[in-house]
Amino acid sequence: MTKGTIFITGTAGFIGFHLARLLLAEGYRVHGFDGMTDYYDVRLKQRRHAMLLQHEAFRTTEALLEDQAALARAVAEAKPDVIIHLAAQAGVRYSLENPRAYIDANIVGTFNVMELARNHEVKHLLMASTSSVYGANEEMPFRETDKADTPLTIYAATKKANEAMGHSWAHIYGLPVTMFRFFTVYGPWGRPDMALFKFTKGIIEGTPIDIYNHGDMWRDFTYVDDLVRGIRLLIDAVPATPDAPVPEGDSLSHAAPFRVVNIGNSDKVRLMDFVEAIESEVGRPAMRNYMPMQAGDVPATWAEASLLKSLTGYAPQTRFREGVAKFVAWYREYYAV
Repeated sequence: MTKGTIFITGTAGFIGFHLARLLLAEGYRVHGFDGMTDYYDVRLKQRRHAMLLQHEAFRTTEALLEDQAALARAVAEAKPDVIIHLAAQAGVRYSLENPRAYIDANIVGTFNVMELARNHEVKHLLMASTSSVYGANEEMPFRETDKADTPLTIYAATKKANEAMGHSWAHIYGLPVTMFRFFTVYGPWGRPDMALFKFTKGIIEGTPIDIYNHGDMWRDFTYVDDLVRGIRLLIDAVPATPDAPVPEGDSLSHAAPFRVVNIGNSDKVRLMDFVEAIESEVGRPAMRNYMPMQAGDVPATWAEASLLKSLTGYAPQTRFREGVAKFVAWYREYYAV
């Protein structure tokens, strides 16, 4: 017996693909929605969707979030109990080159998703944000209750805007909304523009890899299986407008059924340790091209993820060397190298 229907935007993407697989394995029906944009190799997206379509409980619509009519038809067909909005124009650095793509997908597209969630009275709307919203914050680990008013890229600004939009919809319409902030997600089937993918490719091929800020960077690397498990458990942690003071450390709004949750490994890893783990798995040293810090980048991220643990009883636990090994094994198999 199926457990219900979940509508996921971005199922041909890295995180959406893994989340859909998990939910299908647990007996949910999943209706995916993806624009198949060419920000990176569309063949990788097509391969992910092809794997999901092998499951009889998976349906998909290929269209852009900005196409309100197509999105409305897909949601009406699916009749979902829950919507999980992951689709977005991704990439911190690309936002410096093509900012309009972020307004179209991340602002207009998210508005369309929220309107349909309201109109169909779903039980819970969950939407992806990012650790990039913490921007110029210097005190770490980052907590959900910290101010996040200093985004450093238009990508981060659009995600912060999504959080504000979600809160307003939760307040006005009583729509339960959970926003999750991701911290440097990695793993098999990852995006080619991410550091792990580029580093692995360069080391295997014997070409130089660019290491920014001369390697003096730290990241809270979060393995994708840990991330989607956190999302799955948050589906059941439906926020409600509180009738008593909100506990310290909980980001639950006092004025709406709205909450922000970090999903991270709660551990910052030195970038050069990450590179060395890849070198060890590949079996050869990298040709390192040390570069200055890129515009819009930050030297460190580090999640305080105790709220996730208190809400779900779960904490990400994959150590970065284990996750790197799984990625390199997938990369070698997928590209036959």
